[in-house]
Amino acid sequence: MPHQATVPVPSTTTELMSPEWLNSALAPRFPGIRITGVTPGPVVNRVSTNVRFHIESAEGLPGGLSPDLCGKGYFSDIGVWDARGTGIPEVSFYRHLAATSGVRTLPSVYADIDPETRHGVVITEDVVAQGGRFLDALSDYTPEQTAQSLGEFAKLHAATWGDATVAAAEWLAPRLGAIAVHRGVKDIRANFESEIGAGVPDEVRDAERLYAAYRALAEQTLTASPWSVIHGDAHVGNLYLDGAGRPSLVDWQLVQRGPWYLDVGYHIVSTLTVEDRRRTEKDLLRHYLDSLRANGVEPPSWDEVRLGFRRGILYGFYLWGVTQKVAPEITSALLRRLGIAASEHESFTSVAP
Repeated sequence: MPHQATVPVPSTTTELMSPEWLNSALAPRFPGIRITGVTPGPVVNRVSTNVRFHIESAEGLPGGLSPDLCGKGYFSDIGVWDARGTGIPEVSFYRHLAATSGVRTLPSVYADIDPETRHGVVITEDVVAQGGRFLDALSDYTPEQTAQSLGEFAKLHAATWGDATVAAAEWLAPRLGAIAVHRGVKDIRANFESEIGAGVPDEVRDAERLYAAYRALAEQTLTASPWSVIHGDAHVGNLYLDGAGRPSLVDWQLVQRGPWYLDVGYHIVSTLTVEDRRRTEKDLLRHYLDSLRANGVEPPSWDEVRLGFRRGILYGFYLWGVTQKVAPEITSALLRRLGIAASEHESFTSVAP
């Protein structure tokens, strides 16, 4: 359950960017901080709200605190009424696992949850101001970069591989089944029967079959072994390149316990063009296994990996099959990549119907 917040979580972006609130919120980590000015930057409002801002202090900022920050919360009308609780896993990840996992992600300076409203707010360094760049499905991404980001997933998985200390964490409970409760056949048909799904091969353009296969996958993953903490939404749009050009992971709303392959299969297929994926997928899978071993985990057998890869493709295909309210060209590109891979690897038959 959410703990008692150190200071009240802000209810508006105006409050979040006020010197008074920031001084209170950041004081536990930066004692004596006295922010005297805040310059608001761009605001992006979707379900969640992201706001960039610059802070100043007449006395100078404490060491380790960047002047350029980014706050994320659920401040819009949609976020307040429909989605605030979805921020709990992400905030909890930054509070409890980001540092110990060693995974490259947004450096967080504040993360907390209001126990009554379930509103989670995270403040991170503004990596764009540091020369970083966020990606989407239309961004160029090479197999070499995919190998680097697979190394980050391997760090996360290895750090939590069967770890009893995270097994009991409520915020990491598996949530695949919940997705099928809220999004299903109707959403898939809307995509498959429109231009958005034009690139999906006919043999996997079946909303009912995809829904049934996903439900079977969700049921099987409840008892899957080995398990670890997974990112849960490992597509190319949840990556950024930091100022040094290194792939890094972002957007942790679907973080949970689950089998490694849900990240790995989905990630390889979503990041690469169909041609690059066909040419390099086996090498990338072996690279992931080598990365697991380098992080102290004995990897699964190759037969387990091949089966897991097929299931990871199915997982990603379903998530984008039910996706709404994303730019059509992005949904279309990812459905094409994942649909072609699902056809080639017969992903529907990777789980019991």
